[in-house]
Amino acid sequence: MSPSYPWQRTAHGANLLGSDGRLAATIFEEITVLAAEHGAINLGQGFPDTDGPDFMAEAAAANIRSGHNQYAPGAGIPELREAIAAHQQRFYGLVPDPASGVVVTTGATEAIAASVLALVNPGDEVLTFEPFYDSYGAAIALAGGVHRTVALRAPDFQPDPDELERAVTGRTRMILLNNPHNPTGTVFGRGVLEQIVELAQRHDVLIVSDEVYEHLTFGVSHVPVASLDGAWERTLTISSAGKTFSFTGWKVGWATGPAYLVAAIRTVKQFLTYSSGPAYQPAVAEALKLPEDYFSGFAEDLGARGRQLADGLEASGMAVYRPQGTYFVVADVAPLGFDDAAVLARQMPATVGVAGIPLSVFCHEEGAEATRTLLRFAFCKRPEVLREATQRLSSLPETLSR
Repeated sequence: MSPSYPWQRTAHGANLLGSDGRLAATIFEEITVLAAEHGAINLGQGFPDTDGPDFMAEAAAANIRSGHNQYAPGAGIPELREAIAAHQQRFYGLVPDPASGVVVTTGATEAIAASVLALVNPGDEVLTFEPFYDSYGAAIALAGGVHRTVALRAPDFQPDPDELERAVTGRTRMILLNNPHNPTGTVFGRGVLEQIVELAQRHDVLIVSDEVYEHLTFGVSHVPVASLDGAWERTLTISSAGKTFSFTGWKVGWATGPAYLVAAIRTVKQFLTYSSGPAYQPAVAEALKLPEDYFSGFAEDLGARGRQLADGLEASGMAVYRPQGTYFVVADVAPLGFDDAAVLARQMPATVGVAGIPLSVFCHEEGAEATRTLLRFAFCKRPEVLREATQRLSSLPETLSR
């Protein structure tokens, strides 16, 4: 019998190994294959269908041609680390030291993994909010940690203060949060963040805050948890160029915080990727210096696309929880008479030509049951693509009644 390892399991416990011992397809891959097979519009995957600013692509190409193709410094090129520190100060009043308080990573995913692997020992408890981005569970399992969760429930997807209070104990090593939150699209209120900081101080807990959607909020402001009183010395803040500048494939991320925590990430990172993106890093450094109207304009445009898709989902008969941030909108298929969004997700590419992802795949078993009628759709697509998707979705009630 082949051994079983924690990394072989998805968020809600389904084994990633098939009966033949080979890795089974995740639902993300499964839905993508179905979308391609049926010519469906794939709103399951969270990446833009257009590139970011032209000057960034041109700069990267020029960097490749001029020889920026060998290893970058393990912590990132000084120009980018300085730009990241300046960005944090310009937008949030935070002042990380570019030399010791900033590390460039291969996307935010590496920053998350390196943080958990560096700071969590076997048996330590790590608290996340559920639904949770799938790499959190994998990183915790790889570190030998114990994954605890606090539920985010519709309609506002904010944690219950009493549940949060009970979840943080003397066994908790780390609170790992994602704000703005994928997959629900919520933005945590200041009161939630202040409670997290207070609990972390009381129980001597570290905070890792994944803020890759920091500039993608709609009608609300993003508040980095590290900017709150008492948070800085125990908080790592993670972000990336992928979401802010629509170059997700470049995989340029970073973490900022106090020197002792950043040093821990750097120690682990050297045995993961060591470094990456030498041609991309200077381009990202320049992009971080863009005027504030770039960032606000991008969020305004993306918010309009979110409203466009939300309107279409409502017109198809779903109940919609309109997002405050991110790329994603959550819809409830229960009004259509469906009690299992995963079943519907597998049918939709063929029946209506649109693909989405069930929220249950971002949960452990109990959370999966609580979210079984919810679907996540990505709206980081061109308006004409979203228009076609909503037209196709309009036939969903008729299709289901057959």
